Amino acid sequence: MGRISEEARSRKEEAIRAATDRILRGELPPGGKCDLSTLATEAGVTRTAFYPKKNRDGTTRPGPYQHLAEEFERRLKLLQEAGAVVDPRIAQIQRLKDTNTQLEERIKKQNIEIDELKEFQQLALSRIAAQHLEIERLRTEAAAGGKVTVLTPRRSVSGTIGTCN
Repeated sequence: MGRISEEARSRKEEAIRAATDRILRGELPPGGKCDLSTLATEAGVTRTAFYPKKNRDGTTRPGPYQHLAEEFERRLKLLQEAGAVVDPRIAQIQRLKDTNTQLEERIKKQNIEIDELKEFQQLALSRIAAQHLEIERLRTEAAAGGKVTVLTPRRSVSGTIGTCN
């Protein structure tokens, strides 16, 4: 690729700065992220222009727009440290993680409650079964004419009990 004119380079830098401002305001294109790849696409430059280049002798030189990529990353880091969420997808991911944690906690509590209710159910069923067996035993004993005495109610001398005015 040949060298570009100073005027074309200046236009590209302005396009990169404008794209940087838009992206850092949270105006991301559909499917875009808050990264250098999206910045390059929005500015109309190749992503490789943001990275250092190797000379033929093996030494490195800065990429044509590397200083702007460093400025973008520095500003992004400052915004993140200030608590601003530039990329709405990151905020959505964090909300989903928080919701997931809350749901996992609810499931744990519900599983504990279900286990406790199963234990209570088992205990109640065993008590009902024991009571049923005792009732059956008493009925069998009563039917066999065992030592069961039938009590008759006592009749009171006066027809009223207590004060009935």
